[in-house]
Amino acid sequence: MEYVKLGATGLDVSPIAIGAMTYGRPDRGHPAWSLPEEESRPLIKHALDQGINFFDTANLYSQGSSEEILGRALRDFADRDDVVIATKLRHPMRSGPNGKGLSRKAIMSEVEHSLRRLGTDYIDLYQIHRNDPSTPLAETLEALHDLVKAGKVRYLGASSMHAWEFSKALHAQKANGWARFVSMQDHYNLLAREEEREMLPLCADEGVGTIVWSPLARGRLARAWDDNVTARSQTDGSYADMLYATPDSDRRIIDAVGTVAEARGVKRAQVALAWLRTNPVVTAPLVGASTVSQIDDAVTSLDIDLTAEEITLLERHYTPRHDFQGISDDAELQRIMARIPQFTTAS
Repeated sequence: MEYVKLGATGLDVSPIAIGAMTYGRPDRGHPAWSLPEEESRPLIKHALDQGINFFDTANLYSQGSSEEILGRALRDFADRDDVVIATKLRHPMRSGPNGKGLSRKAIMSEVEHSLRRLGTDYIDLYQIHRNDPSTPLAETLEALHDLVKAGKVRYLGASSMHAWEFSKALHAQKANGWARFVSMQDHYNLLAREEEREMLPLCADEGVGTIVWSPLARGRLARAWDDNVTARSQTDGSYADMLYATPDSDRRIIDAVGTVAEARGVKRAQVALAWLRTNPVVTAPLVGASTVSQIDDAVTSLDIDLTAEEITLLERHYTPRHDFQGISDDAELQRIMARIPQFTTAS
């Protein structure tokens, strides 16, 4: 495994990251496709054996049990100083006031809960799991800075939002001398390339590394067009809401992935993951592996260098679409749209 730097930092991470949303107790609010601990541990160990040192989870996943499962496995199978643990906060963890969001109170409480569940005294990469429009940005950023200065967190990251929001946060951090976001966890794959418009160029300019979620478009890029039913697609409510809504374009892209894979004698997933590496701002895709072979496919994809002709074939059918994927709810979307002159709430 050849390690890469996370953005402009000195942190060495594997160019494949394991997304631990797949690992969690189904009875703790996670869907049926999540794997219990006894099935998760061998996969985490196999990832470590393949040289993967980058693991991402969130307090939200299975209401904390994903952090617990990951933390116990890494304690048993790895040296803490060799692995990079990333987790996130923002979404509801309990009912009542201050049970969600990015207020100073919520941040200071949730980091302690995550540290306890992970069984570690520091988090390598602490990420905001979307924006929190109900909390002043400066309050959030200063509280995160204080966690870094206290030694509880090594680096800070953010996740899907508009580029103008991320730019605003980065410049506020710089102006105040606060620890800056070093990573952006965003939605990016061959079927969803809207981040190429503004977010990815911003990250490249600011030295921010990107960690890609849903790199295989919820598995659509790993299968033929007609093979589109999985356990997750049948039980994950968010599956139907993803932006893969241009069937003709998507079919052509998926067919192109199949053409390249067949010509090379490799799997479709390997081609789709290899394509991500053609964009230098991508540090690592988040692979939510539920089988050993999925981990092996991701690692093997690192040996594939696509030609210019193959890249053109994979990209040529993409149809740009308007999206607001960084918005967390309809009310927030309406507020933002109302502030933009060319949009009205009736749009």
